Amino acid sequence: MKEQYAQIIEAIGEDLERPGLKDTPLRAAKAMQYLTRGYQQTVDEVVNEALFPSDCSEMVLVKDIELYSLCEHHMLPFIGKAHVAYIPDGKVLGLSKVARIVDMFARRLQIQEQLTVQIANTIQQVTGAAGVGVIIEAKHMCMMMRGVEKQNSVMKTSAMLGSFRSQQATRNEFLSLLR
Repeated sequence: MKEQYAQIIEAIGEDLERPGLKDTPLRAAKAMQYLTRGYQQTVDEVVNEALFPSDCSEMVLVKDIELYSLCEHHMLPFIGKAHVAYIPDGKVLGLSKVARIVDMFARRLQIQEQLTVQIANTIQQVTGAAGVGVIIEAKHMCMMMRGVEKQNSVMKTSAMLGSFRSQQATRNEFLSLLR
């Protein structure tokens, strides 16, 4: 990857021998590997058996989980937060694992719509929850730095599964807890 970054830097007309750029190809390659580390993770590794028996059948919500991802269309960042809720059905997931699932999928080339669905489906599969709701709100650098250059736009996406989709009261409770 280092060589490809060197080619890109040269292609835009920069001098790789300039002191500030001398080590940039290696730094950029390491940064890209870090920013896309989600490809090196699996759900099983992330969850790490942190699924616990529970009689809880009320909504569990982890709110304001920061996320950083790269748009698969322009490879520019989008930055925001995820809100993840589920209704347990005999099992609860370790709290940090919800955030780790968000990170695993966010640290891949993504579109926000797919990211939202991946998180919801994974929480559903891992927990067997009666319902799952995920809302992501993010600012996209591809809209802010190029193209239409809209600095204050925020994209919001949602995925509702099980009782979050079929029961208006559950969906309303989720949405009211986000205020």
